[in-house]
Amino acid sequence: MQRYATIIGTGRYLPKNEISNETFGKWMAKVNPALETVVGKFENSSGIKTRFYADEGMATSDLAVEAAKDALKDAGITPNDVDLIILGTDSPDYITPATSVVIQEKLGAKRAGTFDVGCACASFPTGLALGAGLIGTNPHLKYILVIGAYMMHRLADYKSDVISFFYGDGAGAAVLAPSDQPGFVSSAFFADGSYYSHWGIYAGGTAEPATVENVQSGKTKVKLVTAFPPEVNNEGWPQRIREVAQNGNFTIDEIDFVIFTQVRLNTITLVMEEIGLPLEKAHWIMDKWGYTGSACLPMAFDDARKLGKIKAGDLVVFVGSGVGYNQAAVAFRMPK
Repeated sequence: MQRYATIIGTGRYLPKNEISNETFGKWMAKVNPALETVVGKFENSSGIKTRFYADEGMATSDLAVEAAKDALKDAGITPNDVDLIILGTDSPDYITPATSVVIQEKLGAKRAGTFDVGCACASFPTGLALGAGLIGTNPHLKYILVIGAYMMHRLADYKSDVISFFYGDGAGAAVLAPSDQPGFVSSAFFADGSYYSHWGIYAGGTAEPATVENVQSGKTKVKLVTAFPPEVNNEGWPQRIREVAQNGNFTIDEIDFVIFTQVRLNTITLVMEEIGLPLEKAHWIMDKWGYTGSACLPMAFDDARKLGKIKAGDLVVFVGSGVGYNQAAVAFRMPK
């Protein structure tokens, strides 16, 4: 009998400290009064109205654990049932060890193996594809926890760098389990490494280890060096959807719902028009939670699912796009 992977539960965690655009704009005005106007332009193009920050003393793993608990409860299983934890993040607790092992300890998932996926906002669909492949080929694996978590504001000059407008903290998770009916349908991956120097944290690793000088100059903080051209997502997302449809032998008009990286509402609107699907088949959370990076796809998916927008039997496509840059798409049929 063919062994498939399906999604049996989802969850999310949103920190409690809200930072409205008004508050953020006041921070920027102290740096440069002209930046308040930039904040207004960002709001208009992105749809972001607010964001939430974790408490001081919390780490990315803490957000992930809370989302994991929510997903496990939704799936009706316990931490001890989990066989594998896959974490997607580009704001890890440490360079090493992997943040997923910290999550395993904090969650109490003593039986679980773990690994991290580090392709920014493409991490969650990548993690879903990896988890589905492992379940499909390893009969001893029953439950895989796939998490996306993000705490980039902690790695930014968030009170002085206007690009921090986009950074909100959060985490989302999904539980994969075996099924005799296809849940996972297909995947598609793409990268263009020529953009690696555009946006990132460029000191603190082996290319440039942390020093007093580069810490003081801010090089160990996340920076937008050069803006990505709009075509990266405006053209890349439709292409990934077409590829995942071709790979899964389905047509675009068969797609019931699409979950995108939650960075700009204007981009989601444009892409849905491009692929010929009504905007009602997409969901967005950036207006109420900000851009939550590696966490935004699972958070949006959980929100749409629990609002009843995603139903049993629906064909859902996830499209993630992250700095580097990486893109990934994955298609899942929701269990009936």
